[in-house]
Amino acid sequence: MNFLREVMDQGRRVTVDVLNGGGIDNDSPWSPEVPEDLREWLPDLFDRFPIVFPWHHPTPVDPALHTVWLLDNTAFRKPKPGDNRPDLADLQDANATDPKVRTESSGAMKPAQESSGWAVEFVACYFIKNSGKNLAHIVAEISHQLNVRDEDIACKKRIASRLEPFIDSVLPKHTVRISIQGREEQTLGPSSHSGISSSLNEIHFAPPLTAMTSNPLTIPPPFGLPCTTVMADEQGWGVISDIDDTIKITQSTDPLGVLANTFTVENPAPVAGMPELYAHLSQILAQPPFFYLSASPYNLYSFLRRFRDHHYPQGTIILRDASWQNLGGLVASLNQNTKAYKDDRITKIHSWLPHRRFFCVGDSTQSDPEAYGEAARKYPGWIKGIFIRKVSGIAQLNEKEKNSDERFERAFQGLDREMWHVFTDPAEVKERIEELVVRQR
Repeated sequence: MNFLREVMDQGRRVTVDVLNGGGIDNDSPWSPEVPEDLREWLPDLFDRFPIVFPWHHPTPVDPALHTVWLLDNTAFRKPKPGDNRPDLADLQDANATDPKVRTESSGAMKPAQESSGWAVEFVACYFIKNSGKNLAHIVAEISHQLNVRDEDIACKKRIASRLEPFIDSVLPKHTVRISIQGREEQTLGPSSHSGISSSLNEIHFAPPLTAMTSNPLTIPPPFGLPCTTVMADEQGWGVISDIDDTIKITQSTDPLGVLANTFTVENPAPVAGMPELYAHLSQILAQPPFFYLSASPYNLYSFLRRFRDHHYPQGTIILRDASWQNLGGLVASLNQNTKAYKDDRITKIHSWLPHRRFFCVGDSTQSDPEAYGEAARKYPGWIKGIFIRKVSGIAQLNEKEKNSDERFERAFQGLDREMWHVFTDPAEVKERIEELVVRQR
């Protein structure tokens, strides 16, 4: 019986690879390869990619069968004539999104006519509800690896809950109708082979100037996750921030440490002093848009969103696509090609808000200094300050190299020395940013 199951599983894997493998890889260009040493002892997740035949047409999601997450985002003003932005993605065609707005007089929906001048990238993640196979087996396997006691039922439930977005099958070639602030409806999708849709959509009503909410029309919570859109006008300040070991304590590059911090910790802890710093930044920078840029996979979105909501200002959490078929991809995401991935995402943020002034906050464990330094040189005047938290106490981290003066000098070569600062106490950042803000007035 086990032999037959293995043969069928292998046949299914080959079928998925033949029909959809190229599409999955193309849809997730920043998804890292999983090293063989991780594949050998971490669970396979290949069931998360269903077989999709080429002749399948996009279909709407089914509320009884599917889960849809809308990821928080940031709206921006469309470029005025002469404002050339070569990196800005094309706006979604209205024929595909079928925008309809609600009339104030009758409350009826009618086809949208004019743009409000605002645009926003909607990212949606599509899953087949409760489809993860062998969840109990994988929970038991992870629990064993992390030495979770059999009687610790609460911890095992927590592991199961956080594993579910990694194990549930993704949902390609589907669309979802969303309501934007109760004033407009648009269609998102179709979802890619990796179960994600991403599109730059215009808004066709006068939105509130602070924030607005969108939700999947047919899928209410908890299976339909709404999103908050922060409105960011052309001028002002902005903040780009890393997550792990910058604002959230991770303190590990070891696979077991990463798994423990992801699946067993009841409430992840913020880095001391950083919630107070970000609250202060929100105040002195007049509620700037925050972009929380992480190399973690998108499967952790709901987990990281709860952490942000508990400790930090509202903002867009930007995470990696994930096409890997083994849980080792979670570990690989935090260590492979992080700079190239962050370079690409920072370029996207610049294409949305090139006329704002940004502060960047990161840490020394990965590639934040190099990514921020390159962005500051690529877009002169856009980034006004870079702040790197010097991390210590991680056994697997080569602290001498990661925290060396020579590394930071190389990363920020050609930049004004007053522009960047390596810190251990967040109070240092507060003082420096206050000085820079005064200097820019």
